[in-house]
Amino acid sequence: MSEALQRLFNLRREELLPVSLAMAFFFCVLTALMVLRPAREALGMQGGIDAVRWLFIGTALITLLVNPLFGLLVSRLRRLTFITLTYLFFIVSLLLFHAILRLSPQVIGITTGQVFYVWFSVFNLFTTMVFWALMADRFSLEQSKRFFGLIAVGGTCGAIFGPWLATRLAEPLGTAQLLLVSCGFLLLALAAAWGIARLQPERPPGQPPTAEPERIGGSAWEGLRALLSSRYLLGIASYVVILAIMATFIYFTRLQMVAAQGEELDLRTALFARIDLITQLTTLVLQILVAGHLMKRLGVHITLALLPLTAALGFIGLALAGSLAALIVFEACFRAVQRALMRPARETLFTVVSREDKYKAKAFIDTFIYRAGDVVGAQTEGLLGRLGMGLAAVASVAVPLALVWAALGLWLGRAQQRQADTPTFTPEPGGTRHDLPS
Repeated sequence: MSEALQRLFNLRREELLPVSLAMAFFFCVLTALMVLRPAREALGMQGGIDAVRWLFIGTALITLLVNPLFGLLVSRLRRLTFITLTYLFFIVSLLLFHAILRLSPQVIGITTGQVFYVWFSVFNLFTTMVFWALMADRFSLEQSKRFFGLIAVGGTCGAIFGPWLATRLAEPLGTAQLLLVSCGFLLLALAAAWGIARLQPERPPGQPPTAEPERIGGSAWEGLRALLSSRYLLGIASYVVILAIMATFIYFTRLQMVAAQGEELDLRTALFARIDLITQLTTLVLQILVAGHLMKRLGVHITLALLPLTAALGFIGLALAGSLAALIVFEACFRAVQRALMRPARETLFTVVSREDKYKAKAFIDTFIYRAGDVVGAQTEGLLGRLGMGLAAVASVAVPLALVWAALGLWLGRAQQRQADTPTFTPEPGGTRHDLPS
């Protein structure tokens, strides 16, 4: 690469291939998800917005049940084996949904749509969680600050390409065939994961590459125990809960405003797709131009505080304007900062914990804890709506919460640096836990 490109993308020559593979991995994962997402939103709304709030509870319960099963896989199998099995499980699930759509289309209704909504929500969380866990496992803290933002560009390109591909293929091939397209991209994602494992072996600081251990070990519930015993992991979990609450406030506001535009399924799907497209394009611009440099120059703590400040300003503006256009601008800004800046910064927090925590505690935080925040946000927003207090009431809750969220982000960034500078002890290649000193 030329010197100018190295400066622009914060990459060294030997990092080009593994980072490119990581981008391709995330591109395939997000394409597989976004091919199906607009249909998920429209199907979920068939039973009404109040029904969606109950679907959030159902999703949280399913993720709670799945977590010990995932923890068992992590304990008993090699890393690439349980990563492969996770993706294969969702591929088989897609094939089953495809068979139902092709062989018994008459059974598709409100209940089936709700089942797909819950399944897709679990699918979304686990596929992205496994991706970022592998990234935190394979790249160092210093590397994560430089190019996790660039890796996220691959996901954003997939999030743009997925809806576009769906619009091009849905009519000539039919909706059922989109599930097969999603399966194909998940298989490509798996191939990229294996390539990254070969090119970027896990290297303890100051040591040569080591052979990958057979398995991580521990119990299926180790992630929950680790979370309860570590202030650092509890801080990450609290940050994720507030993130989920804020995102849920925005989500239900969007559902209500889109519902007010009409009841036609195709109209709603088109509106959701248009909002997604605007959001992804805004995200892509931020990722390419500023993400990698911002985290390195301002630090993780400032980067983590940017999304809470965006949320506070956005809810104030939304309460004052109260229009769909204002919501689209706010959501585009919120999602762009979340995906381009906050998400890569949040994932760097896991680079300073043990391998076991990267997969088990992270899985519990990114799935059940996140969905628990969804439930709290959905029920709070519903209560405010039933009281007839509107957007002003949502803003009155969201803005103070955003300030707490910002303070937590600042603390986490500084705690991460202390964790990196003065770990209790250096983990052995097998992955022994180390926590932030009390």
